[in-house]
Amino acid sequence: MTSQIEISGIKYEIDENTKKYVEKRIGKLVKYLPRHAKKSVNTKVTIAQINKDYDNKYEVNVIMAVPEKTLVAKDQSSNVLAAIDIVEAKLDSQIRRYKTEKNPNISRSRILAKFKRSYKRG
Repeated sequence: MTSQIEISGIKYEIDENTKKYVEKRIGKLVKYLPRHAKKSVNTKVTIAQINKDYDNKYEVNVIMAVPEKTLVAKDQSSNVLAAIDIVEAKLDSQIRRYKTEKNPNISRSRILAKFKRSYKRG
């Protein structure tokens, strides 16, 4: 996991359960990064409480600074934990795109492997 997760709250007290949940869900995304990016990743998580007329909403904003790029995801929900889950899914897809941009052979390797296997059989 990454030790460089900064968690802050705007009009929201960060309790221990929320902090652990953020570290668990957002911290596990680091293992999907390439090796060069794992060493220098910086993550900032901001949780804000937005008071609407009838209900409270929470906005979670995550900024993940990786080499040569900044990954940003934001979402609003009526539950803090649900918003964290949605932001995690958004960051996961951005990390996949980042990996294929840095190493374009990742997406083609599976196709070539299938072709080589079928060529050896025939």
